[in-house]
Amino acid sequence: TLTCKISSSIGCQSDGDCKSCVSCYLQKPGETPKLLVYYIKSLQSGTPSRFSGNGADYGTDFSLTISGVQTEDTGYYFGQSYHWINNKPVFTQ
Repeated sequence: TLTCKISSSIGCQSDGDCKSCVSCYLQKPGETPKLLVYYIKSLQSGTPSRFSGNGADYGTDFSLTISGVQTEDTGYYFGQSYHWINNKPVFTQ
């Protein structure tokens, strides 16, 4: 399990739909980052079901769990979050 803690609670507000906007990526050497999980728990198409995200909307603690790690899972994992300022998304890593 990989954990990610952000300094303050975040979230997005758009059309009345409020969710924490946290995504997890895997990057292998020489390759572009691959999106695994978005909106905390939603698996990107093509992401194996052994990956799962966890965390609370507007929370500060998030995690990515791999159930049954495989050699192909090797690489750099990182999280990305964004929140809204003046109706514009601001990204952080």
